[in-house]
Amino acid sequence: MKLNKETVIAGIALMVVLTFAAVWFMPAGLRQAPPLVGQTLDGRTLTLEQLRGQPVLITFWSTTCPSCIEEMPHLVELYQELNPKGLEIIGVAMAYDPPEHVRALVEHRQLPYPIVLDTQSRIARAFDDVRLTPTTVLISPQGRIAQYRLGPLDMSKLRDTLQKML
Repeated sequence: MKLNKETVIAGIALMVVLTFAAVWFMPAGLRQAPPLVGQTLDGRTLTLEQLRGQPVLITFWSTTCPSCIEEMPHLVELYQELNPKGLEIIGVAMAYDPPEHVRALVEHRQLPYPIVLDTQSRIARAFDDVRLTPTTVLISPQGRIAQYRLGPLDMSKLRDTLQKML
């Protein structure tokens, strides 16, 4: 059987699409979290590798996102309750947010968890090119993506999931 050029190109395109779909739709618990390396507002370098063995909630947010601001008191409460048991929360401020606005909001809201400035969008790109906020990624103690959520969190479901990881 002789294949023409269009058939070969269509076959290759189909393989690329299927590979992408398999990775994109792979159950969250099977995907290894990408490395996160960021500079916190207080000047520390933070990596996911440092936090291996504990659940990590990464929340991508913006100072202009009403849902993000609304969610912050719930995240503070969750952090205060579960951080002593091993939970870490990392807030990732989007690249389009001016750092001085981020600092002012963090001070005003008294956020106790580390905030990373993603000024080059490296972290957002690593986590499936996050562009919309709030986007939240829960990393299991084994370093795998346990949940990936766009939009406001269901705090009671999240708390239940976290209790099982701690």
